Amino acid sequence: MLRIALPNKGRLADEARELFTDAGLDIRARGERALTASLGDIFEAIFVRAQDIPEFVADGAADAGITGADLVAESDRELETLADLGFGRCRLAVAATDESGIVEVRSIPAGARVATSFPRLTQAFFAAANQRIEVVPVSGAAEIAPHLGIADVIVDLVSTGSTLRVNGLHEVATVLESSARMVVAANRTCAESARALDDLVAALQSVLRARTQRYLMANVPRSRLADVRRVLPGLNGPTVVDIMNSGRHVAVHAVVPAAEVYRIVGELKSLEAEGILVTRIERLMP
Repeated sequence: MLRIALPNKGRLADEARELFTDAGLDIRARGERALTASLGDIFEAIFVRAQDIPEFVADGAADAGITGADLVAESDRELETLADLGFGRCRLAVAATDESGIVEVRSIPAGARVATSFPRLTQAFFAAANQRIEVVPVSGAAEIAPHLGIADVIVDLVSTGSTLRVNGLHEVATVLESSARMVVAANRTCAESARALDDLVAALQSVLRARTQRYLMANVPRSRLADVRRVLPGLNGPTVVDIMNSGRHVAVHAVVPAAEVYRIVGELKSLEAEGILVTRIERLMP
């Protein structure tokens, strides 16, 4: 069994579980509070705090793990990213109070106190900007620190920015962009486990790829095929199939971006297409 470390709670945990389930790897646990679960026939999930996953993977307690890129960077462990899974997107940002007058990093006064739960990344960011600051480590709710006089600015994770706005803060600079990553130890040596993990990554990525695409089928006049090919480029162009006992129409099949389905259906209808069917795709391999 190869151990995969997964977040035990939060948005990353929910989306990771959904991704594995959609890839055909149901998480089978003995109970809601179980610390381990089976993942198919060759994988075992272990549930730990997202911030601890880089340590578990680097130390060999898990063969791979899924956690945020921000936590991987903060850990400073020797890890290799196998895949950017795309979900959990956010950014680690410098933020100041609206009344502070701070609009850029260089306007932060020397010696300013910076509240954050990412001390290593914060120190490195300001050092690269030649800014002398004092890091004030906090474990959460950094937004309140400037209002309590604990810190002058903060460095915290931001998704939509609504939490900052509600607390009278605004973004000053981005330290790094983050999303969920699958990571392994940089010094891994087992070829068999490497192949198994590469297959796992391919399965997960096929699900993620399919979520942004749709499978479209339609019967179109044979005389309009040139126009249809322009409307339905697909991955490698549309597939054209003769329809039994129908000389005038042919069936076209194509994989199209989900965001363009509305437009494509409208254009096909203008080309006298009939029997248009759009369906979701479970997995899509390149």
